[in-house]
Amino acid sequence: KVSDSVREKAWKTYESLSAADGALACNKRKKETWGVCIFIVAIDLDEVTFTFTELLKSINISVCTFFQFLKEVDVNMDTVSTKVDSTVSRLKKKYDVLFALYHKFEKTCGLIYLEQPSSEISAELSSVLVLKNYWITFLLAKGKVLQVEDDLVISFQLLLCVLDYFIKLSPPAILKEPYKSSVSAVTVNGSARTPRRGQSRSSRTAKQLDTDTKIIEILCKEHDCNLDEVKNVYFTSFIPFLNSAGIVASNGLPEVEVILKQYDELYLKNKDIDARLFLNHDETLQPDVTACSQLERTPLKNNPDEEINIMLPQTPVRAAMNNIQQLIMILNSAADKPSDTLIMYFNNCTVNPKDSILKRVESFDHIFKKKFAEAVGQGWAEIGSQVGRYKLGVRLYYRVMESMLKSEEERLSVQNFSKLLNDNIFHTSLLACAVEVVMATYGRNASQSDSTSAETDLSFPWILNVFDLKAFDFYKVIESFIRAEPSLTREMIKHLEHCEHRIMESLAWQSGSPLFDLIKQSKEREGQTDQPEPTSTLNTPLQHNHTAADLYLSPVKSPKKKASGPPISATSTPDVQPAVIPQTQKPQKSTSLSLFYKKVYLLAYRRLHTLFLHLLSEHPDLEPLIWTLFQHTLQNEYELMRDRHLDQIMMCSMYGICKVKNVDLRFKIIVSAYKELCNTNQETFKRVLIREEQYDSIIVFYNLVFMQKLKTNILQYASSRPPTLSPIPHIPRSPYQFSNSPRRVPAGNNIYISPLKSPYKFSDGFQSPTKMTPRSRILVSIGESFGTSEKFQKINQMLCNSECQLKRSAEVGAAAPKPLKRLRFDIEGQDEADGSKHLPQESKFQQKLAEMTSTRTRMQKQKLNDGNDTSASEEK
Repeated sequence: KVSDSVREKAWKTYESLSAADGALACNKRKKETWGVCIFIVAIDLDEVTFTFTELLKSINISVCTFFQFLKEVDVNMDTVSTKVDSTVSRLKKKYDVLFALYHKFEKTCGLIYLEQPSSEISAELSSVLVLKNYWITFLLAKGKVLQVEDDLVISFQLLLCVLDYFIKLSPPAILKEPYKSSVSAVTVNGSARTPRRGQSRSSRTAKQLDTDTKIIEILCKEHDCNLDEVKNVYFTSFIPFLNSAGIVASNGLPEVEVILKQYDELYLKNKDIDARLFLNHDETLQPDVTACSQLERTPLKNNPDEEINIMLPQTPVRAAMNNIQQLIMILNSAADKPSDTLIMYFNNCTVNPKDSILKRVESFDHIFKKKFAEAVGQGWAEIGSQVGRYKLGVRLYYRVMESMLKSEEERLSVQNFSKLLNDNIFHTSLLACAVEVVMATYGRNASQSDSTSAETDLSFPWILNVFDLKAFDFYKVIESFIRAEPSLTREMIKHLEHCEHRIMESLAWQSGSPLFDLIKQSKEREGQTDQPEPTSTLNTPLQHNHTAADLYLSPVKSPKKKASGPPISATSTPDVQPAVIPQTQKPQKSTSLSLFYKKVYLLAYRRLHTLFLHLLSEHPDLEPLIWTLFQHTLQNEYELMRDRHLDQIMMCSMYGICKVKNVDLRFKIIVSAYKELCNTNQETFKRVLIREEQYDSIIVFYNLVFMQKLKTNILQYASSRPPTLSPIPHIPRSPYQFSNSPRRVPAGNNIYISPLKSPYKFSDGFQSPTKMTPRSRILVSIGESFGTSEKFQKINQMLCNSECQLKRSAEVGAAAPKPLKRLRFDIEGQDEADGSKHLPQESKFQQKLAEMTSTRTRMQKQKLNDGNDTSASEEK
């Protein structure tokens, strides 16, 4: 099937791989290498004449092994192009979603159908045939209806529609309960399998679902799926698919041949994975066992007789549904419009922002609906808007806004926030961040490994394009958003932190970003000597006491004239300004720019340090030199970052210093180590901007751009008078990180502190975790029924017996540990930690509950503020 042009170029690629350094793997696996070469060249030349599954079958290799081997043969930066990387990424995401869905599908069908139904059922209606019919119908629907192939949640909602449709067409005799009773009830009330003559399929199916939603309700409850969303998918997408596919019922079920033929056409057109092979458990589609065998374990017990509680990781579908249900339950009590408290804040403003806020929300609703439909498919517009994502995002937007304003009121003792609440960029950023949290919750990665960060078509920074928002403006709201919403899950906090890193490393440095104007204005402020952020501040702790108001209201342009009035203050509202400042006072620096550079320096040094340990641990004296060149470039040659990536400057700095110091470190070795780091993309070193609209490898960038700009500076490191070394940044505890692993209370007591992260059955409510601690443990969780007071007395006794301190993370440079406050449950009417009093008429239980709730709230605030007073470093 391969053309002559592909064969000739593939052979040249094969020869170059076989002759390359470290080509042992290629020479031992000649057939696989030849297949990989054909794959690479066919994509590069746009002459793919075979499907991906056909290639896997020809060289007898699985999907996972193929991807891993492709990574191994990419020894040179030009072997695998970014075009091939993009194709592989798309294939991998599609495989991950299909694998997760089939695993869930097979398990679900086992709960629906009898393995050996009664003998009166014909062989054609066996569970095996039904399974095949189900799966291929779903694959066809997914390919026809969905424009995005990697959206796990939407795909699963579509799968539930297929399940509902087939269950209703199945004879009750092959069904298990409760589906058997539900189908029997439908048959009694008017058979779904014997429609009246002349009634259209569309109206018949719509009426059928409308009059009997019992089965879809059971399916949604079983899988913690939103019923309204699934109904919407059924009417707007699944029914039109049935009509367009022309599926005709035979013996109550669609004909397999009709579906097979249509799917075969779709598969040959896409030239990718033949997902029908999942039904046969084909070896080409089997997962990498080592990647799927990781288990979460609780701490080992001191008592060997106690059973070890091993919690299996959740499936991707279950994890996605749980995250969505948790978000929905949190926002169920929130309103779709401003609360009375927000209205009060609006009314206190000099210029009431209510009308503009409501108009903005409505306007973005239409824009989001349109953009979502363009990305996913026109039938999914309502899912994006009123039924699901945007509606939840608006609720979160108002909720976080109220929390932010309450914090500002407490901080400033004022209630007039007119300037902030009339700032369009602030509101757009806050709304975009709220919607991004919802989108990320729905768009959970289907990969079996959490270490991969595969992105979907709706992943960040998609939201920036929808809201026409600059990345630098979006960055300003992230930290305040996290602080204002304590219910965010650990995964969502990490996601927002990842968004912040994406902005700092590349997105904020794109042409058209307000960042460059701010830097230019900063340098013009007092002449060229002024810097975005002085190096003297590098080794001082990064303070996290700024708010959204500080960043959005900080000066964007410093006046050249002497100040004659109050500056635009970030620490007070515009309507509560200080008196006129002396005319000799300097104009304020941009708070947002200063904080941004501090964070960029921290991120840059962390990345450099990690890569340095991989490559140059035997030359510790080189790290401060590389960092100095790296930091100098970011500070003084910031134009080199325009439309480029932070890591490109990092790798060039490392190569440049090694070159002048006569340390043998080639770019090939640097990028090989770089590929192994977390959250990296091969495009970073394969496609670097050289000049306008011209891209090449990082080697070409170093020679033609980086070296030409910094040659004089680099050569100074080889002279007798090298540049003054830049201070190493102070690495604080991340303000976003929460403890993941259970931590043991010191002094030998068998007590562990950990986040409540057991998988929940959300249909049963928050108080019914499916798996918890072993039977011998004492469990107390705020919000649950406690039982007798003996639990408190026993915990109190255990803690009071250990006169110890709770040490912070045992890391180099950690601050002095703080004393551990005792939890006292036996002092009548008073909590030792906060001295709060209680009313005499309160029961003892109510008092204890109030005390524990108060303590928990205070501990949450303390965790969020740990970054202010600790010097403990945290490896990311």
